[in-house]
Amino acid sequence: MISRRDFLQVSMAASALVGASGFGNWARLAAQQALSQDQLLEFDTFGNISLIHITDIHAQLKPIYFREPEVNLGVGANKGFVPHITGADFRKAYGIADGSPTAYALTHDDFSALAQTYGRVGGLDRVATVVNAIRADRPDALLLDGGDTWHGSYTCHHTAGQDMVNVMNALKPDAMTFHWEFTLGSDRVNEIVEGLPFAALGQNIFDAEWDEPAEMFKPYKFFDRGGAKVAVIGQAFPYMPIANPGWMFPEYSFGIRDENMQAMVDEVRAAGADVVVILSHNGFDVDKKMAGKVSGIDVILSGHTHDALPEPVLIGQTHIIASGSNGKFVSRVDLDVRGGQMMGLKHKLIPIFSDVIAPDPAMTALIDEQRAPYATELAEVIGRTDSLLYRRGNFNGTWDDLICDALISEREADIAMSPGVRWGPSLRPGDDITREDIWNVTSMSYGQAYRTEMTGEFIKVILEDVADNIFNPDPYYQQGGDMVRVGGLGYRIDITQPQGARISEMTLLKTGEAIDPAKTYVVAGWASVNEGTEGPMIWDVVESHIRKQGTVTVNPNNSVNVVGV
Repeated sequence: MISRRDFLQVSMAASALVGASGFGNWARLAAQQALSQDQLLEFDTFGNISLIHITDIHAQLKPIYFREPEVNLGVGANKGFVPHITGADFRKAYGIADGSPTAYALTHDDFSALAQTYGRVGGLDRVATVVNAIRADRPDALLLDGGDTWHGSYTCHHTAGQDMVNVMNALKPDAMTFHWEFTLGSDRVNEIVEGLPFAALGQNIFDAEWDEPAEMFKPYKFFDRGGAKVAVIGQAFPYMPIANPGWMFPEYSFGIRDENMQAMVDEVRAAGADVVVILSHNGFDVDKKMAGKVSGIDVILSGHTHDALPEPVLIGQTHIIASGSNGKFVSRVDLDVRGGQMMGLKHKLIPIFSDVIAPDPAMTALIDEQRAPYATELAEVIGRTDSLLYRRGNFNGTWDDLICDALISEREADIAMSPGVRWGPSLRPGDDITREDIWNVTSMSYGQAYRTEMTGEFIKVILEDVADNIFNPDPYYQQGGDMVRVGGLGYRIDITQPQGARISEMTLLKTGEAIDPAKTYVVAGWASVNEGTEGPMIWDVVESHIRKQGTVTVNPNNSVNVVGV
């Protein structure tokens, strides 16, 4: 991996590649705590092509709070490299001043205090302002959506994604790719895609019966921009039937499909592409490995793992851009493409500080229109939190601790399991908890809260299986989100060990007794990928629990002992 210092002086082929990031100026401004909209949008136009990247919005139409992860461990060759550094280490790597707006945007420390100072982030009406400003400067800029767009909120669930479709259509992307969208069910996805006014891309979306590229999703699209021919190739989430219920989209298969990706790159190059851009939902480490295996890629716009990096990462001759999640950032990437190749790149990760960037009035009106039929339900206050509620982190988040508490209490279980998904905004101590807040961390199309019996041995098998999805040293075998969250259960995990040997010292917390492999325990969970799962919906379970508590307090979770970091 290229170092930050060396990034500005890289040779590509026989030509000098001039690379630059807008981060440095932003960091200085942020350290002075003197941000304005003009400063956030300031950019010295470069080259002849502009890309605008957004990804992993998860249906968040309005400004939110969003805490970045405290723990994001890398394994194998990725240990200790971005995005697998957090907090003070991240700030040191990029020269970020403690307590600055930049620190608030990109790291987790002092989040509650900094949130009080710097306010909410995101909001698609603010994103629209940024996109419109870039288009005013570069009218033919390409807006590319990395997926996880039609999922993750009360209104998105109740409209089967239509609220997000309407808003995104108004934002006018040029192309998108996919992941959670498929959990709407293939019939609904097909219905939406047939009506999209922009390209739906996925070179790795195949017809499951014939193992041929799916006709509904084109592998790539050409765009003529700045006197050059830009090829955008889509890469949908590769592990759909593993991470999500395959029975919801049985006619489709996915996978990384490196060989087909190489064929697509070669095909667009042969057809005259001057620059090749991959719009990816692989996840950052998978994108890094793919960049090392597939030649001819200039830029990968990375999604899925929600990483926000203020500078590109260069793997060989491929620049990887990570643009965060939940509408919190927009990336602008300017390219200098001459003589059939990319000669230079300039990049800026733009934080969407909602109190700094003015909302676009037309987009605000459209968003409010989507939400109006549900306004009463969204705003109802269910309780209050004394604790910072957040989700991100490899092993636990306080939102998931609260969900696990609700499952144990409401479903009368010994142990609770909550999926290690990365989406979901944060709440500050003292905030009301509304119904919308609960849905923002639970909304999905298979949210039944099951109650079942499992042996201690089977519980270990589950933990081992999920751990391998997270900590297999080969990124191509990292097929999950974060580690499954558990309530009522403690354990030790050694992330350096192979599958079957990572989990030990499992303990039932309410008794302090070791988990007996032969004994049966009552386990409650949600988001099972199995068809026909029965139980109340998880948002109802959590709402009932919070109503009974009134004010919730989430105690520090020290139940997972992590070694090998």
